[in-house]
Amino acid sequence: MLISTLCGAARAADIPVTIYADAGYPPYSYEKNGKPAGLYYEIARAAFSHMRGYRIEVQPVPWKRGMALLKSGNGFALYPPYMNTRDEPWTWPYSLPLYEERVVAVCRKDVLAAKPRKRWPEDFFGLTIGNNAGFIVGGDAFDKAVQAGSMRIEEAKDSETNIIKLGLKRIDCYINDRVSIQWTREQLKAEGKYDEGGAHAEVAEAALIAVKQGYLGYTSRDNGRFAFKADFVKQFDSAIQHMRRNGEMDSITRGFFKPR
Repeated sequence: MLISTLCGAARAADIPVTIYADAGYPPYSYEKNGKPAGLYYEIARAAFSHMRGYRIEVQPVPWKRGMALLKSGNGFALYPPYMNTRDEPWTWPYSLPLYEERVVAVCRKDVLAAKPRKRWPEDFFGLTIGNNAGFIVGGDAFDKAVQAGSMRIEEAKDSETNIIKLGLKRIDCYINDRVSIQWTREQLKAEGKYDEGGAHAEVAEAALIAVKQGYLGYTSRDNGRFAFKADFVKQFDSAIQHMRRNGEMDSITRGFFKPR
C-alpha cells in the first residue's frame, strides 16, 4: 500500500505539459476523430514514453494558430516546423530532427504541357501556387518572386483543401512535402472526394524544391513561464538519440509507411 501511495503521489506531481500539433498535415501530423495522429505523433509519443516527470497532452491545432501560440509565448511547443529562425524568430530552441521531408511542386498536367517547368521558381512565373496557411516552404527566390508579382500564392487551411483546389483548376500548382501530397490524394480518392481525370484535372510532380527536416519547436517568448523548459528539451533530445541508437526510430518510420 505504501508503494502504491508513493507511486500515485509521484504521478500527481508530474508537470502537465501541452504540446501542439499541426491538425492539417497528413500523413505526418493531423487530427483524426478529435485526436492527434500521424508519423510525427508516433515519434513524439514514443519519445515522451522515455521521459520522466511530465504528464504530456498533444493537442492538434491549425498551423497558423500553433505558430501564433509560440509567437505570443502562450504555447510551449509545436511540431513539426522546419528550422527557420529568420521568418519565425520566436521558435527556439528546436529539438533534434525527427524526420526528413522532400518539398515538391505538383501541378496540373495541362500547366506542365504548356512549357517545360523544371527550374524552381523561374519556370513557374505567372502561375498561381497553392500553399498551406502559414507554411514557409517555397524558398527565398519564391518569396521574392511573389513579392515582385511574378507569381501568386494562394493559401488554404490544409493539404486536402489545396489538392481539391488543384484538381478543380482553382490553382495551377501546389507546394508541400511529396509524401503528404501523395498520401492525401490517395485518401481523397478512396473517400470518393477526388476523381482525377474525371471531375478533377490530372496532376503530376514538376520540381523538387528542397529537402527539409521536421522538428519539435519551442517558444522563445515565454519569459520564464515554462520553468521546466531546459529539462524538457534535454530529456526529449535524449529520448530521440536513444530511439535512433536502438533502432526504435527506424522501426516507427518503417511501420508507419508499411502497406496496410
